[in-house]
Amino acid sequence: MSVPNSMRIGPFCATVLVKKKYLIAYIFLIWISLLPAILEIWWYWQMLWHEVRPLHFYVFLPLYLLVIYVTTVFAAIFFAKIMLMIARIFHKPREGVFLRDKSDRDYRYWSLRNTIKKWPTWLAHKFPFPFLDNICFKVFGTKTKFSNSLFEGWVDTEFIEFGKNVVIGQGAIVQSSVIIGNFLIIRKTVIEENVRVGAHVIIMPGTHIGKNCILNTWSSTMVGQELEEGWIYNGGPAKKFKKNRFFEDIPIEKFTKTIGDMGKLLKKYDDQRVARVLKKRRSLKRKDKEEKETEEKE
Repeated sequence: MSVPNSMRIGPFCATVLVKKKYLIAYIFLIWISLLPAILEIWWYWQMLWHEVRPLHFYVFLPLYLLVIYVTTVFAAIFFAKIMLMIARIFHKPREGVFLRDKSDRDYRYWSLRNTIKKWPTWLAHKFPFPFLDNICFKVFGTKTKFSNSLFEGWVDTEFIEFGKNVVIGQGAIVQSSVIIGNFLIIRKTVIEENVRVGAHVIIMPGTHIGKNCILNTWSSTMVGQELEEGWIYNGGPAKKFKKNRFFEDIPIEKFTKTIGDMGKLLKKYDDQRVARVLKKRRSLKRKDKEEKETEEKE
């Protein structure tokens, strides 16, 4: 990773809480996911603790704490998935534009799903290796590959599909849902293979990015925007900048022919730079001379 684990962003869950009673599900999930950890600590104490020779207990404790942490993450993911399946029985997640009001069923269940996913995604994100983040993405419905690098940007955890070899830049936001005014918009976002998303890019719900695309830093898309494959996009909303040649299977000799002799090219560049500097100095000397002549006349 290009940044420390503590600065990674990882999976994204909205913090909108429609009803306070949803916190019951959040607290219950924390409690039940910590039960296996408590049992593991008790078992470890019973197996290795010895008052006379406690060395083994303390030597293996750091490694065992790591195992306990991973177990807690898997327990949280497992029980969260069960709770999401139960919520799905009562109301199936769907795309659309919904009213941001407690009376709207889709808005309420969208908030409930995010509340349930908050604890396991937070736990997985704090682990120093990204494979737990990947598992979170897959279990919660994001179609992705282990070859993708999604951990330096905010990535939503439902209605998103990634192809192979996708890189999300630091601080980028990939959304499948967004609140605009009094409306909640949920639309599936698709990012195909070999896509590069620059730092601080905002990808709105419903965006479809074709293969071999690049979004430059600080770019943004509109809701439902289609980005044609094989292009570099820039700006907000994103517009075509130029063709993307980075993923084309072109022999290096074809590029070097257009460049020519590298030594001559560098010499030409240096000569032009020297000429610009000398021209600027002559211009400054001429200006100083004119100012002195003006002062003498006065």
